Amino acid sequence: MKFCCTFSFIHPDHFLELAPLAEAHGWDSVLLSDHVVHPETIRSRYPYGGSGERAWTPDTSWPDVWVATGMMAAVTTRLRFMQSVYVLPMRDPFTVAKALGTAARMSKHRVSLGLGLGWCEDEFEVLGFDFATRGARADEMVEVMRALWSGELVEHHGRFFDFGRLSMSPGVGGALPIVVGGISQAAKRRVARLGDGWAPAYLTVEQVEAGIDEIQALRRQQGLPTPPLSVYTACTDASGMDGWKRMRDAGVSHAMATPWMLAGAGRAGKVDIRALLHPAPEVVKDGLRRFADEVIAKFV
Repeated sequence: MKFCCTFSFIHPDHFLELAPLAEAHGWDSVLLSDHVVHPETIRSRYPYGGSGERAWTPDTSWPDVWVATGMMAAVTTRLRFMQSVYVLPMRDPFTVAKALGTAARMSKHRVSLGLGLGWCEDEFEVLGFDFATRGARADEMVEVMRALWSGELVEHHGRFFDFGRLSMSPGVGGALPIVVGGISQAAKRRVARLGDGWAPAYLTVEQVEAGIDEIQALRRQQGLPTPPLSVYTACTDASGMDGWKRMRDAGVSHAMATPWMLAGAGRAGKVDIRALLHPAPEVVKDGLRRFADEVIAKFV
């Protein structure tokens, strides 16, 4: 099992010093999160918190993932990059295919697509994309982008996209893995049908293992091959070395960790939200080093 550090909430001004440090200390990947804008008020409910309120503040940083990836790839040689997750259907497939394909090719194929459908209808409206059809649209976008990445003349005639023969050059020139986020039945079917990997959130080790079995069963039902699934996650009931080993044994290939997230964030039972959402670079550096020494170097 490999280890991924999540750069969510870290200011991008520090990415170019943090990425080489992560690489030097044995981390496999950096994961980025994705939003384009922060509407002051929204109708949508944030699905990962009981209050329904967004867990971040308006000044929380959400850098463009492809620009950030390209910059970090330029100062590293081994480190991989993925998103957790990139909201694909609030874009068009041509722009994404061009940006992601270029990043993958120029980084020597150290980039994967972490595909998500998004939860904030308000953000879709600002960007001019339909929220209700986002699932079907994302599925067709994957089909279009994979064709474009070939670099050859291709055409497509579908529900959302219809175009005659054209090419996008240069082609990617290698595999570009797609990891699908989500825990719904629709998400699992999407992994089975289109994905090379799965990125579930807020599940126990047992639930992740059951989900992997379900996805592979869906693949068999469709007559698809069932190679080992790349699984990126952090489990709600796993901590310490025993927890990491349980995740590995359950089929998790990439464990996600933010060892700096709570460092110095709470005093006398109170949580400092700014310390959580805007960690100081020295706190992040210490977390990267400490986790590498205490876990990555000793993990067998």
